[in-house]
Amino acid sequence: MTTLWPQGLPRTLDYPDGTVADLLAGAAHAYPDRAALIDGDERLTFAELHERALRVAQGLRERGIVPGEAVAVHMPNSIWFTVAYYGILLAGAAVVPVNPTQPPLALRRQLDDSGTVAVFTHPSVAGLMAESLENSEAVRLVCLAPATAAAPAGDRAPAAFPVATVAFDDLMKAEMAPATVVDGDAVAHLAFTGGTTGVPKAVRVLHRNLFRNVLQVACWRSAALPHADAEGRVTLRHVTEAQTPHHIPIGAATGISIAPLFHGMGMVSQSVFVASGLTVVVFGRFDAVRYLDTIEQLGVHAVTGSPALCHAILAVPDVRERDLSCVRLVSSGSAPINPAAAAELAEVFPNAVVSDGYGLTEATMGVAISPLDRSMPRPAGSTGLVLFDTEVEIREPDGVTPVTPGGRGELWVRGPQVTDGYLGHPELTAEQYVDGWLRTGDLGTLAPDGWLSLVGRAKDMLIYKGYNVYPGPLENLLREHPAVAQASVVGRPHPEHGEIPVAFVSLKAEAGASATADDLIAYVAERVAPYQRIRDVVIVEELPLSATGKILKTELRKRAADS
Repeated sequence: MTTLWPQGLPRTLDYPDGTVADLLAGAAHAYPDRAALIDGDERLTFAELHERALRVAQGLRERGIVPGEAVAVHMPNSIWFTVAYYGILLAGAAVVPVNPTQPPLALRRQLDDSGTVAVFTHPSVAGLMAESLENSEAVRLVCLAPATAAAPAGDRAPAAFPVATVAFDDLMKAEMAPATVVDGDAVAHLAFTGGTTGVPKAVRVLHRNLFRNVLQVACWRSAALPHADAEGRVTLRHVTEAQTPHHIPIGAATGISIAPLFHGMGMVSQSVFVASGLTVVVFGRFDAVRYLDTIEQLGVHAVTGSPALCHAILAVPDVRERDLSCVRLVSSGSAPINPAAAAELAEVFPNAVVSDGYGLTEATMGVAISPLDRSMPRPAGSTGLVLFDTEVEIREPDGVTPVTPGGRGELWVRGPQVTDGYLGHPELTAEQYVDGWLRTGDLGTLAPDGWLSLVGRAKDMLIYKGYNVYPGPLENLLREHPAVAQASVVGRPHPEHGEIPVAFVSLKAEAGASATADDLIAYVAERVAPYQRIRDVVIVEELPLSATGKILKTELRKRAADS
């Protein structure tokens, strides 16, 4: 039984009927003149964001897009990504977010698999889209968005598309019309993920999944409860006794986020920010110095990103000389952040709570988040408490038997954010979605008082001489070494021992930050049982990262096997 819970917040939410369209309408009504998005010199108020999205929705309808059809967003982060996203949803269509940098063959596969009929793209990546559409029988419309400060056009030649094309500005010339009313069981996102199997496939995120997960996260982040007015517009109201200086004040804060909007964390967070009336600075290609400059200049309240972004911030030489006292919330997601990095962030942002979180695309986005209350200090290594109306069980590999209390096992999740399965993959859906529960493929522990901790992916665990070795704790130990910037541990096949733990490590650039492979092997050996010791260390300039900031362990396993 969970005993810990943020003071003043209920354990369950009273969810209004609605979709994220009602959240956008609520924000436009509650704070119409407040800036919703800032992209260089371009700004959109909440009222303007709602208006532009309604016009895009009508422009899509006029060009034959009907409710239930799939529309892809193939764009880098920009102010127009968000407008396109809401326009698609307000037209009753499903959003297909795709990585704008992937090669044409991979892009075409995702367009075909999702049944995409229209695409929003951008000058910097339009050539990739044009190539992927050759001989396409499904896509019948392309909308080209303008360049912005966050997403410049680059020097690529204009693309010629083999299907009908419309400029974004022309799409927004449509007359405003009400949003298409959709049922909660309609598909909102077809979000691609490798998931627990590694095979890219589209997750069916329903409108009720999206709406409720947005409210779960937004109410947690703002210490609030949802409210629907007589017109069905949904806003948040603070629970006064639950508020701390670290919660996002509704309609009164600025945030900055670098998370890719095509990724679940970035895409769903758009609506979390809208629900809380947060002004969001749209940030393009990441530059740690410029990122810190922006925080200081705008007095940013909340910063979000991946552990890789956090490590990049900590690596800025003068980071401890800056005035970052305005920041009250540092939110890390997409992968667990290790305790050593969290401690350093707490030094750099002296007035902030460093909040970790856990989620996955199959659960829309969020499952657990650490409380924003300093009277509830988070145990080292914990990712937080499970959100409102959400259950987590830790089970043995058979997927049925619960582990002993506090023991390690595989996480199973049940809650309103658990999605409808994989599009076109009934066999995989049946394996991962069982009796209302989602098998996550993640390994962790659940303490009796409710703290959830992760130790890695089930597929990342390695077996050395019959012992289970979990990479997560070893990576955290390595990161505690004063010379280590980042670390990742994988298994290397061994003829006698099964697998041996191999660490890939990047070192800090600052003066005096040096260590040899032998130094690091000895450092870990002094702190773990013999079977857990690192057997080899490979020092690299940098670790390979995905577009969302996750370390590419598949690539590291290949390197380990070949060395």
